[in-house]
Order: sequence, then structure tokens, then C-alpha cells
Amino acid sequence: MDAIEAARAVVQEQHPEARTAFLGGSVATGRRTATSDLDVVVLLHGDPAPYRESLQYADWPVEMFVHTEATWYAYIDRELPVRRSPLLWMCAAGLLLFDTDGLGARLAAHARKLTAAGPPPASAEEIDDRRYVITDLLDDLAGSDDQSERLFIATELVRRTGELALAVAGTWDGGGKWLGRRLDAAAPGLSARLHHGLQEVLSGRAEPLVTAVDEVLGQAGGRFWVGYRRAGIR
Repeated sequence: MDAIEAARAVVQEQHPEARTAFLGGSVATGRRTATSDLDVVVLLHGDPAPYRESLQYADWPVEMFVHTEATWYAYIDRELPVRRSPLLWMCAAGLLLFDTDGLGARLAAHARKLTAAGPPPASAEEIDDRRYVITDLLDDLAGSDDQSERLFIATELVRRTGELALAVAGTWDGGGKWLGRRLDAAAPGLSARLHHGLQEVLSGRAEPLVTAVDEVLGQAGGRFWVGYRRAGIR
């Protein structure tokens, strides 16, 4: 059973009353791997939506994201300010599996419009928060000679530096493999430099990673620690 056939069949089995459904993720965008699952967005009239569930159908692992029209819009509105919305992208770049009443076409058009327009800009406060955390991690890396500590400090630096680069570039954020994909598009070559820097840290040399991180920090205003202040305790 191929991906599209399996996606339609699992929706029919789980929710025969569904209004529309999308197949998103790597399978739909041509970047399928041996471990890719089926990311399926389903729109219902009401209960039991909203919920998400992981299940197995035939030979396919399936991640099912079940919404009503109202909860779909509510989730998108909640995710837009953080510039990371897997739900939005599954519907913008995914395959419309079926559409009983036109809802799927409307959601797909709205999702494509939003993704094409790009996310809202990161606030100055968010950029400063990211600069502060990365600066603190750089200090931790400089002060540590414990190999296991340096592994986790450097790994965290790589992730947070990638996220800062996307925020500065004004592009969509992403997690896991999608962070790498977004970064390759927004800042070509940076992932390779961060990868090399991480390898060098594990070999005892922090300078290549620190240099790459400082270059990204420089685009955001540089290191920031003294003078950082936030109300309350986080």
C-alpha cells in the first residue's frame, strides 16, 4: 500500500465522517526516508477533535492531527507568533487527500498564503533572550574541561545558534530535521560550519564553533550578558 492510499484508508477507517484531510511531512514533499511516517491532518465537524495520535496502519507509522475548522485556526493563530507551525506547513505543502465540502481547498489556500508571506518578525526581547542564553553557553564552554559537559554544551549551542540565525533572517523556525532544512535555505553553509565546530569541540578545540557562533551573534548585536534583565523569575 503506497503512502497516499494508506493515508486515505486510515482516515476512512478512523473518521469516515471527516470533512477533509491532508497528507503532509516528508512523504508529501518528496523527501521521504526509510523511517518516514505519514503525517495526516484530519478536519471533523466536532468531537473528538482536537487531538493527535500515533498509530500503525498496514506497514506505515501514522501521526494523525485531528481538528475542527475552529481549532485549526486557533492552533495556527497560536503558532504564528513563534514562527513555527508544523500544522500550517502540512496543509500548505501537503497533498489534499479529499475534500467533501470545500473546506480543504480553503484551508490549503490560506496556509499557502501565510507561508508565502513569511512569519512575523522576532521581537527585540526575543532576540536579546536568545543572545543572553547563547552568551551564557559560550562562557560555560570556555570554562569546562569535562568532555561530557562540553558535548552537551556544544550541542545546545549548535541548536540555539541555528534558531537565532533563522530569527535574524526573518524566516520560519523548525525543530529537528526541519531546523537543518530551514537553515540550509536561510543561511547556506552555516550548518556545515556548526557541524565542523561540534566535531572540533569533541576533539578538544572549541575555536571553530565559537567563531561560527560569534558570527551569528554579531548579526543580532553580539554577545549579551551584563545588563540583561527580565521581570519575574524564569
